[in-house]
Amino acid sequence: MECAQKLAALRGNVESVVLGKEDVIRRVLVALLARGHVLLEDVPGVGKTILARAIARSIDCAFSRIQLTPDLLPSDILGVSVYDSNLGQFNFKPGPIFAQIVLVDEINRTTPRTQSALLEAMNESQVTADGKTYPLGPPFMVLATQNPYEFEGTYFLPENQLDRFMLRTRIGYPSRQAEREILRVQPARTRLAALEPVMSAAELVAIQEMVLAVRIDDAIVDYILAIAEASRRSEDLTIGLSPRGSLAMMQAARAEALLEGRDYVVPDDVKNLASCVCAHRLLTKSLTQEGSAATAEAVFRQILKTVPVPS
Repeated sequence: MECAQKLAALRGNVESVVLGKEDVIRRVLVALLARGHVLLEDVPGVGKTILARAIARSIDCAFSRIQLTPDLLPSDILGVSVYDSNLGQFNFKPGPIFAQIVLVDEINRTTPRTQSALLEAMNESQVTADGKTYPLGPPFMVLATQNPYEFEGTYFLPENQLDRFMLRTRIGYPSRQAEREILRVQPARTRLAALEPVMSAAELVAIQEMVLAVRIDDAIVDYILAIAEASRRSEDLTIGLSPRGSLAMMQAARAEALLEGRDYVVPDDVKNLASCVCAHRLLTKSLTQEGSAATAEAVFRQILKTVPVPS
């Protein structure tokens, strides 16, 4: 019961700032509980950064924000060794990646070399510098925002970088009613500043452990495998769903079940999340990356319709 109350409080906290986007908030919280990372992709000004900040302020843990720019270097993210003349040795000064909730703003505005600095951190929750390995978290989550590729001054995210994100979601424009309330209340200036944590880092880690105990029937595991196999057989895709994608789908479904107050997974948990967990990992046979991103989602939705849902 305490877990349900904590999750309800967390959800309510974020929804008080990001108005009219309950589904998007639910997906981000699913990734948080499943120890995944989130790519928030949309046009500027729809609340990507505010959503990430609201999540971070709702949890009592270390937070950092990294604004990615074309001139940013990997060491600006990871840290750098500085020579201490008094001790006669180099000391490592941790960079902003050494936090528990990390907001990476406009990830596709920096070069692929700097983007790659995030790979080890996102995949293994650790950073290697000067031959030494430094752990990150727990908890550790990257919330990255991204503007569409056609915007000036943006770079493509490589496939191996995209595969590190548990899910990708778009916020979209608010409804007229929600936008009216945004104009009147301006929650990003009022409510966000007053937001108080509703759980500690230790409580979040304990809930993340509970996700691993959520029961998933063999029939639903087979459903996930069938989706993965169908994507790999598709004639419209160059790259199908990887085993990391299948695992992400299972963990996300478990987190969705816990968020909804269940200790078992139902088929709808998989079906509702499948597109945002899988589509960004796929690559179509289109010649352009821009066309591929849009088409992969449409192709995957068609694939999903062909896979029988277990009863």
